[in-house]
Amino acid sequence: MERRTFVKNTALASAAIGLYPFQGFASSPENKVRLAIIGVGLRGQAHLDNALRRNDVDVVAICDVDDRMIGMATDIIRKSGKTMPKIFKGDTHEYLKLLEQKNIDAVLIATPWEWHTPMIIDSLQAGIKYVATEVVLGITLEDHWAVVREAEKQNAHVTMLENACYFRDVMAVLNMVRQAVFGEIIHLQAGYQHDLRGVKFNNGIDPYDSGVEFGEKAFSEARWRTNHSVHRTGDLYPTHGLGPVATMIDINHGNRFLSLSSFATKTRGLHDYIVKKGGANNPNAKVEFKLGDIVTTHIKCANGETILLQHDTNLPRPYSLGYRVQGTNGLWMQVNKGIYVEGVSPKHHEWDDQQSWLDKYDHPLWKRWANKENEKAAGHGGIDFFVLHGFIEAIKRRVAPLMDVYDAAAWSAVTPLSEKSIELGYQTVDFPDFTNGQWMYRKPKFGINDEF
Repeated sequence: MERRTFVKNTALASAAIGLYPFQGFASSPENKVRLAIIGVGLRGQAHLDNALRRNDVDVVAICDVDDRMIGMATDIIRKSGKTMPKIFKGDTHEYLKLLEQKNIDAVLIATPWEWHTPMIIDSLQAGIKYVATEVVLGITLEDHWAVVREAEKQNAHVTMLENACYFRDVMAVLNMVRQAVFGEIIHLQAGYQHDLRGVKFNNGIDPYDSGVEFGEKAFSEARWRTNHSVHRTGDLYPTHGLGPVATMIDINHGNRFLSLSSFATKTRGLHDYIVKKGGANNPNAKVEFKLGDIVTTHIKCANGETILLQHDTNLPRPYSLGYRVQGTNGLWMQVNKGIYVEGVSPKHHEWDDQQSWLDKYDHPLWKRWANKENEKAAGHGGIDFFVLHGFIEAIKRRVAPLMDVYDAAAWSAVTPLSEKSIELGYQTVDFPDFTNGQWMYRKPKFGINDEF
């Protein structure tokens, strides 16, 4: 192809995945966004509560299959003093009736993983121009492609509510990366290292340590999440770790994932937990779990960086996302709360306490929005406020969310690719380019300034 033809086609393609002109939602920053929430379980209720606290959002509809969750959600609405939204409940496809409503600007989805892709696509096909989903985007690689294609077809925006990108320490380190404090970034590490045994076997008595039930008798996530541990092995929940480090090296914005390889350990943790809690004769002690207790994934990037991810949810351990950001001048290690910058740190080859650095490079967004009300009310130390705030502000301004559909697809695709790598005997597998080459021309945006 001649260069001028290539440049012309590239410009057109770039425009196609940029900002779309369309109507049908709040027309100015002063107008309220009319929000519908599909899934008001415990996670959906957190978003509902945050939305109700905003004066620029009207929650106009909610939907869930669980009467108990609907009851808890309506209690939250009553206590807020806001108008009760239209309620859709009972049938698993009742959400389709919600999507028939004409007064919806945006949809937020907080349902089990396997429902994310069909609900996103149904929302887009119903004419909704802004859709936010809890992580992950889908189950299979084709799920991810299907969402990207439908968003492009409908000239609509899909964002994944990856709140970990807004941790205060993460955003301060992002600010340090933008200012080249660590030099050129070489290697990054992260993971979802979270003892979920109590969540996977929750009977509704105690949210974290409550028996050995899963399936229909279980409470909340244990009804569906545990089955993924029975039937699948791979990095089932990569985005809390991957999202923040991906923004630091501009994945899909001048850089991209090229390939990955994954390894899984043997499976012991969940069986041992059942036996300890319920005895060797408990019916669930006979279940054979497929998910390796620790899954390690190594990713190679186009600009030469490597990323090491770990998924660790079946064994006893304190919570940690295990971030490490390392460059030619120094590094940040979250686990030991340490930073070292060559030539600046006062002691050679000794860690600085991270806090003085984090305070110095505190991100403008946190300086602007942090207060005790947001941090206490929003959940997860305030990051739930930021992730919903970014979505609502994008709608009001008619712009693409900071984390767009291509980011959601790339970060989430680690799961099916890791499963494939393990199935093939830990082979390296290629990473798809959901931007179809446009990663080379899309400018970095997340964390560049204090917008949103």
